[in-house]
Amino acid sequence: MINLIVSVEGHAEEAFVNQMLVPHLAALDVFCVATRVEFSRQQGKTHRGGLIAWQKADRDIRLWLKQRNTRDVRVTTMYDLYKLPGDAPGRASAAKLADPFSKVHAIETAIQASVGDPRFLPYIQLHEFEAMVLVEAKHLGDFYPTHRRQAARLADLVARHPTPEHIDEGKDTAPSKRIIGEIPAYEYGKVAAAPIVLQNTGLPAIRQACPHFGAWLTCLERLDASMPLAWPTLVRPPL
Repeated sequence: MINLIVSVEGHAEEAFVNQMLVPHLAALDVFCVATRVEFSRQQGKTHRGGLIAWQKADRDIRLWLKQRNTRDVRVTTMYDLYKLPGDAPGRASAAKLADPFSKVHAIETAIQASVGDPRFLPYIQLHEFEAMVLVEAKHLGDFYPTHRRQAARLADLVARHPTPEHIDEGKDTAPSKRIIGEIPAYEYGKVAAAPIVLQNTGLPAIRQACPHFGAWLTCLERLDASMPLAWPTLVRPPL
């Protein structure tokens, strides 16, 4: 049995882990819980959600590993490459790499080395959580029935890329920006819409369409207390 802590950025990612990863992994004796990154403490209250500085995430990761210092515990992350803080290990040097899969692998490798605990497996989402929402963009039209035509345009956009994970991290072209450009209500309705869209899409379709996410999920499925974490050397999609 493995106890897995998944450090996430926000409410939508937390819902995805709780609704989809928790039951899937529990069947494999991997029991996970999502926790949002702490960003401030005020008047004795802890506020969580949003990755505004790497030191916040780094502190959370190290604290979980220290508090749960047993062989059956693993800690992983689910952070977007889009707007990943510039002070994250490997972020600056990886920016020079053109291939997105090489870029994210370099960052994950640097983060893992920085934390230095064999029970830690960093995962950086290419390029944003919404890449998974776009896997079957038609379901956005189901959630927003007055925007079926716009959802179809998003599906056409995805079809023009090798995978949804190739949709880049530009401030106007990141996956969330593409969705908001067609369906403005998504900007403030993400927490409600994204989990339902992803439930309708299903894990098999998401892992097949998003190879980097799929590789991470495979690693989580194979967690074993008697073995160190094993992250693939480099995952590139078949083109």
